[in-house]
Amino acid sequence: MFHSKVPGGNELLNPEKILKDELGLTSGAYVGDFGCGGAGYFAIQAGKIVGDSGLVYAVDILQPVLKNIESRAKELNLNNIKLVWSNLEKFGACKINNESLDFGLIINVLFQNKDKKTILKEVARMIKPLGKLLVVDWKEGRFPLGPRPDDKLSAEAIVTLTNEFGLKLAKKFEAGQYHYGLVFEKF
Repeated sequence: MFHSKVPGGNELLNPEKILKDELGLTSGAYVGDFGCGGAGYFAIQAGKIVGDSGLVYAVDILQPVLKNIESRAKELNLNNIKLVWSNLEKFGACKINNESLDFGLIINVLFQNKDKKTILKEVARMIKPLGKLLVVDWKEGRFPLGPRPDDKLSAEAIVTLTNEFGLKLAKKFEAGQYHYGLVFEKF
């Protein structure tokens, strides 16, 4: 029987390249990874990039996910990752101060949530003026992996939603074979 390997994690998206080359993440930055996921690919990579003078908030609604990230961060001696348990679909629920982040990350999250608008509003609340938001999500169409086409959100729809929260599209890029990337700046 023939088995083809289905790509996953770092094979689908390259967190280091996306964070450094597309977003411009640098040492000393304060970052929120919203809906960070069990492997925490972006939170962990952000922790490496921002270094000891920076801070990464790994935010998720699932406590086991946060425990996994805590274990990985300890294994890698990353002491700059702070875990935040929160429901992003409730505005004001995330225990991160208003306008305290240089960067916000929403990676593969919007397609799996009903209240996309509140998530974007909640994340925008925490980003400083002139700070940046990175959104990476699934391209439209049918692929051998990923969500159903009906569950996907187009890049154009996200741009329309973010305008309402003081975010302006600064850049659109190919994040991977199945993903698009958007960088917004808060004004």
